[in-house]
Amino acid sequence: MAGYVARRLTLAIPVLFGILFVTFALARLLPGDPCRSALGEKATDEICDDFNERKGLNKPIHEQFWIYLQDVVQGDLGESIKEGRPVTEMLVERLPVTLELAIAAMTFAVLVGIPLGIVSAYYHNSAADVGTMIGANIGVSMPVFWLGLMLSYFFGVSLKDTPLWLPPSGMPASIAPWYEAWGIEGSRDALTLTGFIANMNVLNAILAGNTEGLRDALRHLILPGVAVGTIPLSIIARMTRSSLLEVLGLNYIRTARAKGVREGSVVRRHALRNALLPVVTIIGLSFGTLLSGAILTETVFGLSGVGKALYDSITGRDYTVVQAFTLIIAIMFVFINLIVDALYAYLDPRIRLE
Repeated sequence: MAGYVARRLTLAIPVLFGILFVTFALARLLPGDPCRSALGEKATDEICDDFNERKGLNKPIHEQFWIYLQDVVQGDLGESIKEGRPVTEMLVERLPVTLELAIAAMTFAVLVGIPLGIVSAYYHNSAADVGTMIGANIGVSMPVFWLGLMLSYFFGVSLKDTPLWLPPSGMPASIAPWYEAWGIEGSRDALTLTGFIANMNVLNAILAGNTEGLRDALRHLILPGVAVGTIPLSIIARMTRSSLLEVLGLNYIRTARAKGVREGSVVRRHALRNALLPVVTIIGLSFGTLLSGAILTETVFGLSGVGKALYDSITGRDYTVVQAFTLIIAIMFVFINLIVDALYAYLDPRIRLE
């Protein structure tokens, strides 16, 4: 296993290099001038010449790429052209929000989608099967922004002053940083692990022992998590149903039933484990996609995450932020795919990674 992981990480280096090169090139092919996008009406020819000189934007493309590549290898992702501050600080602020949203959405999708797929496959062609698949088709067809608005209106407006009310905004009240409760010096916005964790409201509240803050953070995550997780839930339910139906028709399942194994054990221990292989792939891909940011959901619920930051950076011609965020997302995809491959060997011992 260790050798396999080492090989995969080695092969990921040229992949990440290619992503970095393509992103660097495409960012500079975008129409518009980053100076005029950043300064607006204040941008004159003289000011922009000085701006490009300071940012190195007047150099040839290959020199810019070489300088940027050296900085990345040293762990320096550069400064935002528009905001004039290190991109790593923006990552510490934005990535925890998206990470929390992605975890909440995938938890909802997996905990609901897999059981629905199991029920649908076991009761094939029944009313439960038809109803589940109709619901899955509706879920995968609904636009995320529309679902987010409807959830906000129903739970945040129509059910106001009732026990079922949920906050329509995705940002909870400020929670005291966990490291203060532990007596650790640090800063919420500092480029440290403590600052990164402090920006994850749920984890921050747990570490700080703030029960009320934890309850508030979870309530604020419900609506955006459901909105983002509905489409992955529908896909997972359909994939679970399809894969489990195929496995339930195999000979070893009939043999297990003929030996008198209880039906629950047949489905849970014999069929489901093999049927989960394609489902794990879908979960990994969906989770990686969510980590790249959900711009519509973040906009609807007022979340300052990766998707919103990428959108603002692309429209503002902020090359440095686009490149850095894209690189971090690519790295996360690589590690997620590595985890999925390792799960294959766990779920099916016939698969040998070495």
